[in-house]
Amino acid sequence: MELRGVDELMDLLSACRGVRTPGDPVDLHEHSLQTAAMLRRGRPADKELQVAGLVHELGRVLQPGDHPRHADLAAEAVRPLLGDRVFRLVRLHRAAGTGPGAAGPLGEDALSLRQAHDAARVPDLDAGVLDDWRTLLELLAARHSRLGAVD
Repeated sequence: MELRGVDELMDLLSACRGVRTPGDPVDLHEHSLQTAAMLRRGRPADKELQVAGLVHELGRVLQPGDHPRHADLAAEAVRPLLGDRVFRLVRLHRAAGTGPGAAGPLGEDALSLRQAHDAARVPDLDAGVLDDWRTLLELLAARHSRLGAVD
């Protein structure tokens, strides 16, 4: 599935409400908001990294269950809308938790995403609301569409 617009992306992010992975104390919606909020605090200038944190679990909604390719599914879905860097960060977040699989120019950023991912499981943490991210998603989507397929 390729996301063609921010409204479609927002709908998919909303569909994360109530979806849980085994053993997690928060649903994917809260987990995604917490991940993005942690990255916003830790890396305020890196908007693409923050958005990667917001969208990194979408593969679990696109193909329910503990699918081993959930990161790839999410990355492929957002690439046409949000560009190559967000695509690569989302793909690498899983490998960043297992060792040297996230080496290269994005390795440090992928590790930051993975660390936020691992920490973003706090029940009742106020991480804002999904609509807080709409403007940034629209800006990144517009930037990517102006640049075309080249980032």
